[in-house]
Amino acid sequence: MPDDEGELHLIDLQEEDDAEGFQIARNAGADNQYWLFTRQNRNNRQLLRHNDINSVRNSHYRANRGLVVIVHGWRSTGDSPVNTMVRDYYRAANSVPSVGNHLGDFLTWLIRNGGGNWGNVHLVGFSLGAHIVGNAGRRANGTPSRVTGLDPAGPRFDGSNVRLQRNAGRYVEVIHTEGAATGIFNPSGHTDFYPNGGRHVQPGCSSVRPDCSHSRAYELFAASVRYNRFEGRRCNDLRQAQNVNCSGGALRMGNRYFNKSGVGKQGMIDCLLTDCNV
Repeated sequence: MPDDEGELHLIDLQEEDDAEGFQIARNAGADNQYWLFTRQNRNNRQLLRHNDINSVRNSHYRANRGLVVIVHGWRSTGDSPVNTMVRDYYRAANSVPSVGNHLGDFLTWLIRNGGGNWGNVHLVGFSLGAHIVGNAGRRANGTPSRVTGLDPAGPRFDGSNVRLQRNAGRYVEVIHTEGAATGIFNPSGHTDFYPNGGRHVQPGCSSVRPDCSHSRAYELFAASVRYNRFEGRRCNDLRQAQNVNCSGGALRMGNRYFNKSGVGKQGMIDCLLTDCNV
């Protein structure tokens, strides 16, 4: 399995977790850290603490601004490209509900005590982080305006009731780029995009590095936030999406708007990151 940095790790998905590991996973969310970056502190994080209102009042958090929450994936940190608390995939997967629920509780507390508007909240998660924001959104009763899953992790989650689902927010969008193994291929939101078929090998990636295709999800999303020019076409079924043969109505993939909406499976024309009309 690749981590968010592209490093490959050998794991046993059939390994049984021990009692200590289960306890760590169940309480993992208690160790969440919430780093705030704003225009006033683009490069220096401010730490917001749950139930510590002074940490909010003494920060650059402003209730009248939009709030985007980014959750990284397995074996990564807040300094990772997608911006670990746990040391192996099995425990990380088991930790997802706890981490997500704590995040949901923190956001509920933050908006209730520090001000804000759920209509201006966008949760973004990559890989395991996609399932974390799914749990966070459900913990907040589906009130976040928008939730984006970037190639949600597949192993141990395909078909699970703790995976990212459309009940996580008002509008849930998913970008699939390595749905064959590392990620989930089945639809998981109100709108699911399948760039270049949604599977490995993504253009510009090597056939022996599935982590490259996996990482394409957050690279494409980052480009869409800046340029908003990726356009998908409505598909009749997953086969059309996989074969890049969709011809229905158009919808822009990604972007930064809190009030975005849409529904259905969306394909996308083949492109390289450097050749996508951006």
